[in-house]
Amino acid sequence: MPNARASHLTRRGLLAAGGALGLGAALAACGGESTSDSSTDAKKSGPWEFKDDRGQTAKAKSTPKNIVAFTGTAAALHDFGIEVKGVFGPTYVEDKAKGTKTPDVQAGDLDIDKVKVLGNVWGEFNVEQYAALAPELLITGMWEKDDLWYVPDQSKDKILKLAPSVALWASDMPMPKVLQRHVDLAESLGADVKTKKVTDAKAAFEKAAARLRAAAKAKPEIKVLIGSASADLFYVSAPGRPTDTLYLKELGVNFVTPAKLDDGGFFESLSWENVGKYKADVIMMDNRASAIQPDALKSKPTWAQLPAVKAGQIIPRVTEPIYSYEKCTPILDDLAEAIENAKKVA
Repeated sequence: MPNARASHLTRRGLLAAGGALGLGAALAACGGESTSDSSTDAKKSGPWEFKDDRGQTAKAKSTPKNIVAFTGTAAALHDFGIEVKGVFGPTYVEDKAKGTKTPDVQAGDLDIDKVKVLGNVWGEFNVEQYAALAPELLITGMWEKDDLWYVPDQSKDKILKLAPSVALWASDMPMPKVLQRHVDLAESLGADVKTKKVTDAKAAFEKAAARLRAAAKAKPEIKVLIGSASADLFYVSAPGRPTDTLYLKELGVNFVTPAKLDDGGFFESLSWENVGKYKADVIMMDNRASAIQPDALKSKPTWAQLPAVKAGQIIPRVTEPIYSYEKCTPILDDLAEAIENAKKVA
């Protein structure tokens, strides 16, 4: 679900840009304190390795400390107690008039003033600054096999020569499995994933999943559309590939499935004149900074006439989840609440 919002009309770019709704291309859990007992210290001092979702094994003589990660992945690791030195990908939103920077939604609870931002937009990655960090590990997501999220193609070879890399799926695998992969990675890097904080967060996630399953079963007639807006196009995402919607579908949510998907199978793009092509009772809208938010769409008549919009049944969609239990739980609870309260309007 790439996101470079169509500055590059490639599948990768579209996803990044906003098509990642579940889209695609035009384009973990709470912080656990790391233990300090002798066994953990011994583990940290010995050789380290981790097999990623490409099937590749990253290796180091000792557990990596100088870690650079895609922003959302860094935010997930932070929730498990693992900090990174640098990040790349949407990290802050800049108000040039006020001269201020606020954390992007994908930064989670990261202190953006304490990490080196190597690139904040699609295609931006400062290789010299990356090298200066003396990186021991690069971590990112993967929407397509072997396609490293937000690692620019033009500089990928230089980047990957500087440190081992780990890529974890952001599609084609249900959310609980993706969460577990982030848990596995955090644990390999020294996180204590058996703390009460982590286990409580996982229990809360499972409780939210049960709530959503019950809501979907009680109201199977409620149709949910996954959308993302740009100035010229409205993207309707298919639920079958992104990890979040793949899992929500497994829980019983009745999603709209667009008929004419892009080559990656993530979404269908519609002109604003055709935004009403698919009927929906609830619309989940891409919450990323690259996407136009619902409040800014009021001037578009076709948007205002949608039954779900008239009924006020619009909720944010966390298009690129932060894979910690504490960040994924609200995704389930918010949709469960929306379905519980939804009226059949379409």
